[in-house]
Order: sequence, then structure tokens, then C-alpha cells
Amino acid sequence: MTYNTNLPFLPERTLKPRNNGLTMVMDKGLSLRQSEDLVSSCADLVDFIKLGFGTSMISKNLKEKIKLFQSADIKVYLGGTLFEAFIVRNKFDDYVKFVNELGIKCVEVSDGSINISHEKKCEYINKLSKNFMVLSEVGSKEEGVIIHPARWTKMMKAELDAGSFKVIAEARETGNVGIFHKNGSAHTLLINRIVNKIKLENILWETPQKSQQVYFLKLFGCNVNLGNIGFDDVIPLETLRLGLRGDTFFTFLPDSLKERNS
Repeated sequence: MTYNTNLPFLPERTLKPRNNGLTMVMDKGLSLRQSEDLVSSCADLVDFIKLGFGTSMISKNLKEKIKLFQSADIKVYLGGTLFEAFIVRNKFDDYVKFVNELGIKCVEVSDGSINISHEKKCEYINKLSKNFMVLSEVGSKEEGVIIHPARWTKMMKAELDAGSFKVIAEARETGNVGIFHKNGSAHTLLINRIVNKIKLENILWETPQKSQQVYFLKLFGCNVNLGNIGFDDVIPLETLRLGLRGDTFFTFLPDSLKERNS
């Protein structure tokens, strides 16, 4: 990665196309001009753009925006809620047609808003994986819905086996469900159980809040996969990954420098 000046003891970041250290940005309806600004300022730091929930049904200049992101080597996919909106209406084939019309090569499969059997969800993943890169999301979007850690890991493993490129650990765009408590703090027992069973590189953690990003960076290092990042938080997140922000300032420094400043 190219920096504006040399500074020793920065952690080594992976480069695009990368398998670890992914950053997924949540697009809640960016204009074409805002999208151009995003690409201009930090395209090299963004791996995926999720067109959140059902915004792709409403957003203007949609195809132009998608082509802009793709030309900057950013993979684009539609929010899982839109997938569910098609499925609940028994319109799977129409969903595939819509994705193909947009020229998208990546899709998200989720069941956070509707009830479908996990076997059926894995069937969708397997079918889609034949033609698309699939990200699948595990966890409910409803506050207070508790899924036992053993079931989380079982579902994640099954979805990876079915063809998912990554499994997404649900937190919503607010960061107060799934892997986080209502107050936004980490569900540490669940997270520890997950990483004991699932390879870290196969998980993309939804972390919309800065405190949540800091938690995972300190726990798993600068190249942990993080998602649901705001479009104006991409560069701030990268400074957290590099220890160039107060929250992670000493995290990646050698012990000799830490001792000197203790």
C-alpha cells in the first residue's frame, strides 16, 4: 500500500484483490456524485459495496453507479433484505434476472427478516454460487432474538460448504443485534465460540460503530474482515487498522516503543 510518507512500524496490510482485511461499505443511497467522490478518495481501501436493504429498487442512476464501482475494482451486491423480498413473493427467478440485468457478479443470501428452513437457504446459496460470488448472512435482524452459539457455527459451516465465499455475522446497520448486545457492546461468548469453529478469514463481521471496529481490530489484528462501514468512515477505519488513531495507537507498535511511552 502506498502512503504519503514513510513511517516505520505500521502493520502490514493486505492488498487488493485480498482474501483478508476486507472492508465492506454500506451504501444507503449514495448519489452518483457521492459515489464518484468515494472512488476518487479511497477505492483502494474498499473491497465490497453493499447497496443496503432495498435501496437498489429506488436509487437513481443505479447501473451507472454500479459500473463506476466495478471499474474501480470494487465488488457490488444488493442487500440481503432485497433478496428476501423477492423470496417471500416466490420470485427467485426474477431476482436472478434483476441481478443479471444490473451486471452484478456478487449476491447476498440472508434470512434475517423471513423464516425459511436452513436447508432451503443452503439450496439458494448452492444454486447461486454456480454463477455468482455468494456472501451469506447469519443472524436475525430482530432485537432480542437469541440464536445459540452452536447453531450459529453450524449454520456458518453449512453455508460455507454450500458455496459461500464469506459468511457475514449479522449486526444490522445499527450494530445492536446479532453479535452485539442492545447497547452495542460485543457478545463476547458468541464471538469466541464462532472463531473456535469457523476460520477467521471466512467471516465478515458487521461493525458499523467505531467502538465495534476497535474491538475486532484489537482482538484479531489489522486484517480482520469488517463490514457495514459508512462511506465517510472508510479512511477513518483504515487509520484504525494502521494504529494511526488514538483508539489503536499502541496496538500494533513493538513492545520497545510501548515501554518507552508507558
